[in-house]
Amino acid sequence: MNSVPHEISIGGVFMPPMLIASLFAAVALVMTAKLLNHYRISKHLFYPPLVLLALMVIYTVLIDVLFFS
Repeated sequence: MNSVPHEISIGGVFMPPMLIASLFAAVALVMTAKLLNHYRISKHLFYPPLVLLALMVIYTVLIDVLFFS
């Protein structure tokens, strides 16, 4: 049997695992952005919004692979 969940039920509402992973990734991205801005590391990046978008994709994939597969 395949143990990968196709849908996750939260309060009777079925949600895809990628949606849940992207919500957790958004929270992690906000914390990362605050740390980058606090330590003024983001001023050394060429284009910070593109870096944050790439981090969002990386966080989403990592959370999806580690927790939902």
